[in-house]
Amino acid sequence: MVDDKNREIYLTQEGLENVKEELKVLKLENRPEIIRAIKEARALGDLSENADYHSAREEQAIIESRIQELEALVDNAIIIKKNRKDEIGIGSTIVIEYTEDKEQEEYTIVGSKETNPSENKISNESPIAKSIIGHKKGEILTVDSPNGKYEIKIIEIK
Repeated sequence: MVDDKNREIYLTQEGLENVKEELKVLKLENRPEIIRAIKEARALGDLSENADYHSAREEQAIIESRIQELEALVDNAIIIKKNRKDEIGIGSTIVIEYTEDKEQEEYTIVGSKETNPSENKISNESPIAKSIIGHKKGEILTVDSPNGKYEIKIIEIK
């Protein structure tokens, strides 16, 4: 896991709300449930051979780790503001054309914690985003990716 404790994390307002909701559920529902399960398993006696107890303790460690991760996200979140439509930035939705095959794709540039390829949300740390942030409609740019270099044209900034 990447250490998010001192790192700026870009999130949309919706993404931050989702993180806060998950944190609330973990703290107010999941944590008390696992504490109850541990108490019940302890009541069964010998802890050295108590699978329920060991399973509950493992689940507790997972929950506590996730709580810490989400708290770091909330503490270090930088809310993505809607950008101007004349220059690409984090939060921009753009249409690009791959110049080699003229295929067009629409992407929204989000922070790395909200990346979702199935929704065409790409990380600001991705090769495409790194290449186009700060650029304008109509520009043709070279993207340097792990799979090699290719050219794209910025068709539209929404």
